[in-house]
Amino acid sequence: MCYRIIAILGLSFPGFASAAERPNVLLVMTDDQGFGDLGASGNPLIRTPNMDAFAKDSVRLKNFYVCPVCSPTRSSLMTGRYNYRTGIVDTYLGRSLMRTEEVTIAERLGEAGYRTGLFGKWHLGDNYPMRPEDQGFQETLWGQGGGLAQPADPPEVETKTAYFDPLLRKNGKEVKTKGYCTDVFTDAAIDFIKAPSEKPFFTYIAYNCPHGPFQVPDEYAVPYRKLDLTATGFPKIGQPWATGKLNVEEIARAYGMIENIDSNFGKLLKAVPDNTIVIFLTDNGPGGVRFNAGLRNRKGTVYEGGIRVPCYIRWKGKTVPHTIDVALAHIDITPTIADLCDVKVDEKAAGFDGRSFRSLLLKQEAKWPERTLFFQWHRGDVPERGRAFAARGPQYKLVQSAGVQPGAKFTPRYELFDIVADPFEEHDLAAEKPEEVAKLKAGYDTWFEDVTKPGFEAPRIIIGSTKENPVRLSRQDWRGPNAGWAANSEGHWQVKFERAGRYKVTLISKAGFTDYQLNLGGEGIKGNFGEAKSTLTVVQTIPAGDRTVSAKVSADNKWRGIEYLVFEFVGK
Repeated sequence: MCYRIIAILGLSFPGFASAAERPNVLLVMTDDQGFGDLGASGNPLIRTPNMDAFAKDSVRLKNFYVCPVCSPTRSSLMTGRYNYRTGIVDTYLGRSLMRTEEVTIAERLGEAGYRTGLFGKWHLGDNYPMRPEDQGFQETLWGQGGGLAQPADPPEVETKTAYFDPLLRKNGKEVKTKGYCTDVFTDAAIDFIKAPSEKPFFTYIAYNCPHGPFQVPDEYAVPYRKLDLTATGFPKIGQPWATGKLNVEEIARAYGMIENIDSNFGKLLKAVPDNTIVIFLTDNGPGGVRFNAGLRNRKGTVYEGGIRVPCYIRWKGKTVPHTIDVALAHIDITPTIADLCDVKVDEKAAGFDGRSFRSLLLKQEAKWPERTLFFQWHRGDVPERGRAFAARGPQYKLVQSAGVQPGAKFTPRYELFDIVADPFEEHDLAAEKPEEVAKLKAGYDTWFEDVTKPGFEAPRIIIGSTKENPVRLSRQDWRGPNAGWAANSEGHWQVKFERAGRYKVTLISKAGFTDYQLNLGGEGIKGNFGEAKSTLTVVQTIPAGDRTVSAKVSADNKWRGIEYLVFEFVGK
């Protein structure tokens, strides 16, 4: 049965006396900002005065968890469900397309009379019917794919300067903006927040910073280049820094990006009225080798450094600064927002994996039932049991970190940590407590069986709809054994043509080509011409229905997959 239908029918309008009494919600999430990437977590060099002051004035979620990488975290944040249930497996190659029947917190609040807006990074589908405007956001300004300076950028974007004057999508149309990306998203969000309306707002700002490639106005990076950004310049606490190449220039730029975020966060706090629930969190551990407040490892791992992140919540007049010690996670945010806004949800019908922690947030007398949280991420089209997972119980955490790369053989190694007494994961207790290992592993096996039941057939991008025409496909969402972002990669897209008729089909390759092969799910089309060109348009009659489409080009007898494939319905 469709979750979307059931869950929305389970809504009711809030029980506040008037619209003005209903709280606004500002949800701010940064990209690849780790636990140690702000002063409030003990970083002595980074300058984050607004975040630090906010942390001091807020409820601190001491043990807050997310997934090791972007899209899985975002799908759970939006739905209150584990990412595998939503169809999200990975961050690219068609594995980060969220199922359209999933109901987001934006849809729930929109049905309850809220204005809803997204500004920043979506990363759950670039095309209809998976865009943010298809999933409950009434006002949108967002970058495609997994972030700026990636293959989903429009063809005319210069990758080396993509963070400046970015070309974005605003309410379904591409627009050229002016300024640095974080500033642009903030200004648009503030305009949305301040727009005259009797309705409360839900504003989701998902900055793409400080994700690489670390583009930032130079004045933000200059002060950090003068500092010792190696391990010797930071407190010796917990685990050593994650292994990998140390690049102090990237750290200087990342810190500059975070300082810029901090300045914008300060503007947001000034823009929102007091009756606003403000939530700040990040999507995973740091995206580079740098100080992480002693936590083990970094982004892409299920150690604490990859999945434990800062999270602070403030609701003026309702919350008082305190610390919540129990383990909470991304899956808990949607149920909690709905509860705080008095949006009634049939939780069984909604299929929530998370719980509302309203009672903990407001310091109400309530017992928090014990539970185990599960996290898993590895590359590949389909999740595999036992690869790169963690089970975090009330006291113990089981880690099996091997198997991130798909298809490769791996030898599982189970580590057990008393995570309450040993938050830095320094002492492996697996040999001493085999019964705890067995218990958590059995819980993981049951969880994995449950969350993977729906299967992982990729949602199809719809072509020929009036909702989006033309449709541009990029390497972000193509699939196949040879799909990737390398110059010689090849892949295909799984699509559905909503209407039969004539389509303009445009092949775009920045490198230029003289030969092409186009496959629209039937007989292939081939062609060649003398002088190399970067675009070619042909008109084809295509029947309605599901199809697999692909194209490859060559200018030197070395075939490579196309960078963009554009379809425009032009008539019957």
